[in-house]
Amino acid sequence: MDSKKWQLWLKRTGWVGFLFFLIKGIVWLVLFYFAGKAVVE
Repeated sequence: MDSKKWQLWLKRTGWVGFLFFLIKGIVWLVLFYFAGKAVVE
């Protein structure tokens, strides 16, 4: 039973980590996009 609990926790942590880095990456892309736009204009 302890093994199942550990696997579930690992799965949840994996998804949280994936979503965190996905959102972080999207935020960086948006920031660079608007910064580039501001420089060009």
